[in-house]
Amino acid sequence: MIRNLSFPTYRSLIPCLAIVALVAFVACGGSDPKSLPPSTATSVAAPRATAPTNDRVAPGLRETPKASAVQVGESFDERAGGVFRRLWSDPPTLDPHQVTDTTSAGLIVELFSGLAKLNTDLQIVPDLAESWDQSDDGMTYTFNLREGLVFSDGTPITAADFKWSWERAANPDTESTVADVYLGDIVGINDIVEGDATSASGIVVIDDRTLQVTIDAPKPYFIAKLTYPTAFVLSQTNVEAGGDNWTDNPIGTGAFILDEYRVGERIVFSRNENYNGRKAYLDRVLFNLAGGIAMAMYETDEIDITGVGLADLDRVQDPTEPLNADLVNIPPGFSISYVGFNTSKPPFDDSKFRQALNMAVDKELIAESVYAGLVTPAYGILPPKFPGFTGDIDGLLYDPDQARALLAESNYADAESRPRIIITIPGTGGSPSLDVEIVADMWKTELGVEAEIQQVEWATYLQDLNRERLQVFGGLGWEADYPDPQDFLDILFHSESPGNHGNYDNPEVDDLVERARTEADTQLRVDLYQQAEQAIISDAAWLPLWFDTESKALIKPHVQNYQYTPIIVPKLGDVYLTN
Repeated sequence: MIRNLSFPTYRSLIPCLAIVALVAFVACGGSDPKSLPPSTATSVAAPRATAPTNDRVAPGLRETPKASAVQVGESFDERAGGVFRRLWSDPPTLDPHQVTDTTSAGLIVELFSGLAKLNTDLQIVPDLAESWDQSDDGMTYTFNLREGLVFSDGTPITAADFKWSWERAANPDTESTVADVYLGDIVGINDIVEGDATSASGIVVIDDRTLQVTIDAPKPYFIAKLTYPTAFVLSQTNVEAGGDNWTDNPIGTGAFILDEYRVGERIVFSRNENYNGRKAYLDRVLFNLAGGIAMAMYETDEIDITGVGLADLDRVQDPTEPLNADLVNIPPGFSISYVGFNTSKPPFDDSKFRQALNMAVDKELIAESVYAGLVTPAYGILPPKFPGFTGDIDGLLYDPDQARALLAESNYADAESRPRIIITIPGTGGSPSLDVEIVADMWKTELGVEAEIQQVEWATYLQDLNRERLQVFGGLGWEADYPDPQDFLDILFHSESPGNHGNYDNPEVDDLVERARTEADTQLRVDLYQQAEQAIISDAAWLPLWFDTESKALIKPHVQNYQYTPIIVPKLGDVYLTN
């Protein structure tokens, strides 16, 4: 999922000279990054409430869950009440079937839901499904919906609502850029995406509480994909009655409902009194969209949570400082920041030119001298401790002499005939992303390669990115949607993936990730992904920049049970306030 690094959302880490963005991370670890679960499990058991480990890709896929992760019918207790306040940014969309970015997804997962979800331990658990079974060949799933499911307006939810929702997501009129990414494994979905059908034969409604889904091949990450918003259920009546503006008054299934949205001012969530699990403790969540200096707003009690910038880091770490009592450590998230190249556009269609740009950037110097060690230089794609991560990737290290040699060997050594280079970043006219400025300066200093930086509004940026209009794109990152290397290496680099915004086309990479999709041998599967990652890095498809590191945040003492996760998951329903 795409992260906007120009605005401090709750999942973004933006460690520049004066500000580190609001963050929400949790540690994930493990001793064996090469161990993946089998792809042909026949059932998925309700996972234990333990910390996630690095050796589990699409965790929880071994057995079928027979009980809901939430306690249905649990009484509303003395924790109820209060307003949780935080900074946010206007989301490009509130339509689950259109979302591609973390700014939108962080809101959507609290308003809507699907058959399964990732919990705060990153385990796949049942949500609106009570359980599911998998056929022996691994290609047919039977989902059993929980009894008495209703939308936030009290109307019943049936299996037919899921079929309609998924087919609506795939319909070209919905203009989803990711329906085939997250639902395309289902037989018939891609025919709808291509405009050749309106119904998917792989989705069969058995009865009101039973949905049968057939996929095109046994894939160990299929259930994990259903935790992404594209697979969430919507109210057909709500969508059709509201037309293009249906998200102004959305009817959902999450722990909260949208109470108010004033563009550029605020978003207000209220408790969903018809929620299908234990109701949210909070009365409301207030998202401030107007901006401001986060630390100042925290100190004047305008918001309840904030990241800590370099300018304030020493102060808040002083034990004599009152704010020190609110300080928490935030472990790294499963994300990477990068500069992307459109490899179908000159001069980025030349691998030696791309390699030269990679090797002209001194990431270690930037990390230490500019960011004070708050970022870890990235030379691979998969984040540390993420399933499939290996420390053995041979990255393109800083080597200005080799960079100049590669430039001289490329088709674009002559500055006079070299096409104009424009780096596009999200923004609204303020100071450009600091790391992009520094990267452009190093390209000029070491190679004489000049690049212009232009800013566009976030929603427009996403539209241009998805339509592959950008030559070079920066100021963004990719955050895992689910804990499986397929979510990085296949979605972002397969030549036919809609998530491949740089039009990268490498037959070797395509072959490796295609084989990994259905590989039953867990060791071989992760080896295939690691070979693909090495090929991508060697070919300089991207300029990887940073992985997240442990960071600092402040959270008010009255805020309880706010969980920090490296992936976006629904969590605000568990937050409560004390006096």
